[in-house]
Amino acid sequence: MNLLTALPELDRRQTRTAVEAVFEKYRIYKTITFEMRETSMTASYQERMHGPTNVTSDSTANAAIYNVDTPAARRAYCERIEAIVERLGEREQLLLKERYLKHDDVFDYKVYSYLFDPPISKDTYVKVRTKAFYKMALALADTGMIKLDELMPKKSRTRRSTEVPYSS
Repeated sequence: MNLLTALPELDRRQTRTAVEAVFEKYRIYKTITFEMRETSMTASYQERMHGPTNVTSDSTANAAIYNVDTPAARRAYCERIEAIVERLGEREQLLLKERYLKHDDVFDYKVYSYLFDPPISKDTYVKVRTKAFYKMALALADTGMIKLDELMPKKSRTRRSTEVPYSS
């Protein structure tokens, strides 16, 4: 079997935990505002060791870099998640957007009972969510946001040798 075409078997619980952690980080980035760092203009009266450290400190530049790079990284993270969700099927998109990407107070029963048109059963909802999480895990692993090795079932992660080592 070709390794490029073989899809890995993933542990459902670990996959769900990892993907939900990514969605939680997404919601935090979307809802919590970024606090900009400011530089201190007053002198600091701290004891400083004098000697050649060969390090130049520029607190204004460090704050400016942080204030530009951190929001850009947050925005890129959220755009990456949204792009991955957009590539999924219609039902999977609806489920993930309504349940995980909008608000914290949306529960599973609200999604499958009220937001799907027509409403679907809990079992169908679980099947759709499981497929969506599997696809999300593969896509997130491609972008390097999660590691597939950590999502493998324990039996396939550890190699057990049933052969007796060769001895002479």
